[in-house]
Amino acid sequence: MAYNPKHQHRRSIRLPGYDYTQIGAYFTTICTYKKQCWFGDVVNGEMQPNQLGIIVHTFWQALPRRFSHIQLDAFVVMPNHVHGILIITDARARQPKLFPSADHFTNAVPLQNTNTPTTEQFGKPIPGSIPTVIRAFKSAVTKRINLMRKTPYPPIWQRNYYERIIRQDGLDNVRQYVINNPFAWAEDEENPSRHPHEQLDLGLYF
Repeated sequence: MAYNPKHQHRRSIRLPGYDYTQIGAYFTTICTYKKQCWFGDVVNGEMQPNQLGIIVHTFWQALPRRFSHIQLDAFVVMPNHVHGILIITDARARQPKLFPSADHFTNAVPLQNTNTPTTEQFGKPIPGSIPTVIRAFKSAVTKRINLMRKTPYPPIWQRNYYERIIRQDGLDNVRQYVINNPFAWAEDEENPSRHPHEQLDLGLYF
């Protein structure tokens, strides 16, 4: 059966009590604030990223440099959201490394001891967990774009993100969904042309 994100991941934010530092594959979707199309456009089934889309792509590709236990899989930047598969390859290697430039990512909470909790609580991020990785990514992209436009408003990202823990036998289906996302943009529920509404002015000058 084809992968259907409406039924298989978008209703889930986090699984209560789940250890998001566990080895495994995680499918993530991160949306822009009010689903605004700030990262480019889809032309003839192919995503054409603008300068902001390139920034998003660059910071995602840099994640393994910041978190050595993270491996990247299929990924796509869409006009108003991103889809990406993150794979935790080593649950023990959770302490982040510093990037050459402090502009790349905000400092993550260091691993304190072997008894560090693995289930995230409000205000207490877990080193190396999927929520911590996504938070670092969103923060880095926001910081870079805000420097460009010289204002923090409107926000870049929607609060939180969607995720799905991928079973081994479902990985290929999710990969295919990510790869095919630009081809399906015309029918995507995130496409604002299907739900006309007033677009925000990002306030960027190039």
